[in-house]
Amino acid sequence: MSKILTDELIEQKMADQGWLDVNEADQDWQKKMVLEHYDVEFTDRFSNNCGYYIYTESTRDGYEVWVATEDMGNVCISEDVYYYDSDLHDALADAIKDELSPIYVDDEDADFIDYAIEELYEYLYDRKLQEVESELEEQGYEWPVVESEKDFANEVNNILDS
Repeated sequence: MSKILTDELIEQKMADQGWLDVNEADQDWQKKMVLEHYDVEFTDRFSNNCGYYIYTESTRDGYEVWVATEDMGNVCISEDVYYYDSDLHDALADAIKDELSPIYVDDEDADFIDYAIEELYEYLYDRKLQEVESELEEQGYEWPVVESEKDFANEVNNILDS
């Protein structure tokens, strides 16, 4: 008899490794797991040796814009400057995935940080879920075949055999 693979077993293995379901893990836990996975840290202390910078600037006519760049001395207006902070989560997620650490953010409570962390946590959780499922299958676990699938398989076999 083979070992039965279940969602509960996978979820338990995930939890044993610190990976809680996306709906169960709070923002702080997600942030901890993402930053540990990519070996990245955030700082609100400006330094010339940060790997990435996200900060606000004011235009000459008083508008606020956001800058997200690897090189403070070479900011490209068309690539590094954002009119809306809601667009920064993609830039931050890319910087985290590229392990550009530390990442300077002048507002560590900004919403775009939460969005980037949530997006990356979901991505990592899904990858880890597949990894755990594969490991269990390699250990001999199998998904149970439900009766309707058996009936369907028999019917297909009967058709192919005739």
